[in-house]
Amino acid sequence: MNLLSKIFVAIVALLPGVVVANPACPICTIAIGAGVGVAESLGVPVAIVGLWAGALLTLLGYWMAKFCDSRGWKFWGRNALLIGLSVAMIGFAYFGDIDYTPEWILGFIYLDPILFGAIVGMIVFILVEKLYEWMKRKNGGRAHFPFERVVLPVVALGVVSVVFWLFM
Repeated sequence: MNLLSKIFVAIVALLPGVVVANPACPICTIAIGAGVGVAESLGVPVAIVGLWAGALLTLLGYWMAKFCDSRGWKFWGRNALLIGLSVAMIGFAYFGDIDYTPEWILGFIYLDPILFGAIVGMIVFILVEKLYEWMKRKNGGRAHFPFERVVLPVVALGVVSVVFWLFM
């Protein structure tokens, strides 16, 4: 397998598949949204704010996919398109008071920290959702503990936030 094929397979593996359940409760979604606003006002680095915003926007994309399922609107690539468009809404942040100021991240990525954080947040959220579904399948279709679906992404985003805080 050449490098281009490996990259293609990695990208396809990250694409969201079938939406099988509501990814989080509405109260948790609102809490994440409020947390992003509070973090920004407290001076948390913008990459971490972007991380949580990306996860929130991904969650909203999952909700939109569930809405489309309830209406019977199905077409190839729908979930990836909806989640991609949802995360792309981070661009609206640059119409307000935020300026697009790209920086070198990890020495080879030249991107605005908010945008970088949003992309990483999307990837983390999708991977954790896939992990949760795998864990649930291995446990006979049941969660291991109450609110596991909420705890897993919050813990994963918390760990990535600490990594961002230490290394960015």
